[in-house]
Amino acid sequence: MHHASARHNASERTGIWFVGARGSVASTATVGLAAIAEGQAPPTGCVTAREPFASAGLPAFADLVVGGHDISSVTMTKRAECLVETGMIGPRLFAATHDALERADAEVRPGYDPHAVAGGASGGAAGTAVGAGLSQQAVAERLAADITSFQERHDLARVVVIDLSSTEPPVDAAPEHDDVDALLTALADPARAVLPASSVSAYAAILAGAAYAAFTPSAGMGLPALTRLARERGIPVAGQDGKTGQTWLRTVLAPAFAARGLKVLSWAGTNLLGGGDGATLADPDAVRSKLASKNRGLTALTGSDTTPLHIDNVPDLGDTKVAWDHVHVEGFLGSRLTLQTTWSAHDSMLAAPLVLDLARLLALAHAAGISGPVPELGFFFKDPWGSDVHDAADQARIVEDWVRDASARAGR
Repeated sequence: MHHASARHNASERTGIWFVGARGSVASTATVGLAAIAEGQAPPTGCVTAREPFASAGLPAFADLVVGGHDISSVTMTKRAECLVETGMIGPRLFAATHDALERADAEVRPGYDPHAVAGGASGGAAGTAVGAGLSQQAVAERLAADITSFQERHDLARVVVIDLSSTEPPVDAAPEHDDVDALLTALADPARAVLPASSVSAYAAILAGAAYAAFTPSAGMGLPALTRLARERGIPVAGQDGKTGQTWLRTVLAPAFAARGLKVLSWAGTNLLGGGDGATLADPDAVRSKLASKNRGLTALTGSDTTPLHIDNVPDLGDTKVAWDHVHVEGFLGSRLTLQTTWSAHDSMLAAPLVLDLARLLALAHAAGISGPVPELGFFFKDPWGSDVHDAADQARIVEDWVRDASARAGR
């Protein structure tokens, strides 16, 4: 295994390419990364900062370089300023990481907007979206060229693409989603848009040879044809939908009831949130993706089909998310017990450290020659690809065993 000092070689430098680079989570992750790398803050909340991860040959925090795609013209620095105003990021920390934010924002390129009215040239000012008049193949090639150029400019061993973009509605199934050849034919037709935007970005990651994580419930790499392509081309992928707060707590508590032989009759939940996520999830089509991913693990763990969940947009809460749960349980001799929980946190502060963890772990997976879905990374997701394990404690043990094995396979 490499010691920390051995992991600062240029050959180990790794890119994080955020899809949705100017959003709150990516901006928070960039602030946090700079603060950790420069000794301004400890890596509290980062799973990979503890053993067995710390000695597993992961790229060092200081060896991670940030870039990304976005269709927004609001810079990462401006986004972070807004988070300072809400009290989420301290002014001192913002000042200490300002230059790192500026450097990262200079690496942001125009993302794909299927509704764009004019196609912007890749490499121009971010916020000028790529899309109109181009086939999805041409769009993906432009996006992939951005990633490849980023890798070459910074002499990076590899790049990990992490989708942090706004949640899309569930995608309507199409035959091309299951057939690689049919998909590639459809992608070349400018008159067709067979993939949602998240999956175009995932395909671009494949073209660029970059590892990929879906931190949102959008389709992304989850379509079978894309998953197959990733496996064939030696690309590790992980998803889906980051398990950051309420769902994580649920997957801790639900197994405890089962271990005690108690029967969960119902588990009702409510989420209150503002900010960009709140606005996005106010759309009844988009919220269907989120509700499905949040409920799937709970249903599997409890066996109950009474797990109603509501998500409400409360704009004044900003990035603060409040989650309420009401658990009704049957005990000995038909007795009843109730557990009620309240969870309140800055959502981006929960997500950002896990995003950094995934970048480091997928970089190791890529170095170890692992391809296709990495089910052992299910700890980080509500609806993990390739795994039906939802118990948080079991998932933690699985990923710990995996990182030791992957490190050995990578010769670290």
